[in-house]
Amino acid sequence: MVHRAKSRSRKTCDVRIMKTITKNQEYRIIILVVIILTLGFSVGYTGSEVRSKSETITTIILIRHAERDNFFILTAQGHKRAKALVDAVKDMGITAIYSPNLERDLDTVKPLANHLGIDITLTPRFNKSIVDKIVPEILANHMGEVVLLVGNGSGNLRALHHRLGGTGDGPYQYGDLFIYRIPDHGPVKITKSRYGS
Repeated sequence: MVHRAKSRSRKTCDVRIMKTITKNQEYRIIILVVIILTLGFSVGYTGSEVRSKSETITTIILIRHAERDNFFILTAQGHKRAKALVDAVKDMGITAIYSPNLERDLDTVKPLANHLGIDITLTPRFNKSIVDKIVPEILANHMGEVVLLVGNGSGNLRALHHRLGGTGDGPYQYGDLFIYRIPDHGPVKITKSRYGS
């Protein structure tokens, strides 16, 4: 009888210990998850919210290259639209032009670069990882300035548009001109316009 009581007592004690250990492990897991989430959002968060430096507004103008043919070369209409781009934005105070090193993109912005007397900053073709690098670079290097970016309709303009706070497709049609005014606080203001005919 005494032996059974000790055995039951030991089993009860073992069960209590196991419940305590299990409970402690649950708390540790919960604490670990909270720590990971906190660090993830405070240190490694790479969300789509963008900000200019304190007390500045940085403006990014985003366009798709002009009309091209099946060989990815601008058509006569594309060259006409590239010249129309100069008239559309020449008085906006553009200080930098970014373009992938693709003939159709460069031919779209060369007339503007020549008119303004500024060099074109070449970038790799935009993809999500390039977009995640180029937007902070522009905000750091061109604080309070106006920058024009030209891109392609194959999804990378959409990635730029979303990274800058836009929704939907972004400047997908030839002649779309999206202007993003990025303040130091508050939402990005997006103006959608057109240029050329």
